[in-house]
Amino acid sequence: MYYTGSNNRQSLIDLIIPKNFNGELIVFVHGFMGFKDWGAWNLMQDYFTQKGFGFCKYNATHNGGTIENGIDFPDEQAFGENTYSKELNDLISVLDWLETKIENPYKVNLLGHSRGGGIVLLASNEDKRIKRTVTLAAICDIGSRFPTADELKEWKNTNVRYVANSRTKQNLPNYYSLYEDFKANEERLNIRKACESITFPVLVIHGDQDTSVPISEGEQIANWLKTQLITIPTTDHVFGATHPWNKDTLPEKLEEVCVRIFSFLKN
Repeated sequence: MYYTGSNNRQSLIDLIIPKNFNGELIVFVHGFMGFKDWGAWNLMQDYFTQKGFGFCKYNATHNGGTIENGIDFPDEQAFGENTYSKELNDLISVLDWLETKIENPYKVNLLGHSRGGGIVLLASNEDKRIKRTVTLAAICDIGSRFPTADELKEWKNTNVRYVANSRTKQNLPNYYSLYEDFKANEERLNIRKACESITFPVLVIHGDQDTSVPISEGEQIANWLKTQLITIPTTDHVFGATHPWNKDTLPEKLEEVCVRIFSFLKN
């Protein structure tokens, strides 16, 4: 299946509504250089659908994937043109798409990993359809992720920076429009402001050995939300998963994460 998101671009999407649907839908948002079928995300989906939850996961329209190949980032141009605003708009488009696919009443629960964790927090501040949100190793700030001083000037002059993907061995472009979009939409993309405005429950989860997004960012998010940070001990940014994940069971730490999420959503 596919949906139409930012710039009228189509991207892949999965939706499973189990026979014993409990009326609770989880919408999962992947992170930077992520995709809906990365690692053990399919097993995470299975964990919840077996418990009666609906589950939707999708590729951001400009994550580099295509309808034909949603895994290997064949569209480097689209990747380079991605922005945080586009990813936020993609999520809103997915929520619109879901309304055309699910007949029975349902509640929307967002689940976001890493950069996707930041996106679900931003969406939770502006879309009234969202009832509860969960973040996994989420970023707490966007502006601090950009270069400064001479590096920023060089990026503006050349219009492109490159980021290495160790899995595909690609040097993927980030165009300067990424920064321009952030500056033009700085208020909308303020994660702290979003957190301080959210009025419903949010579950914040972070691994204590995360070297990609330090646990201090999870602490900051929890502080803004006035909630407890759930720390998963002795685990990394992806909770013990790798890509590809060839086992038919969840990594131990990711299963612990799922148990925590299930308890939160059940209550």
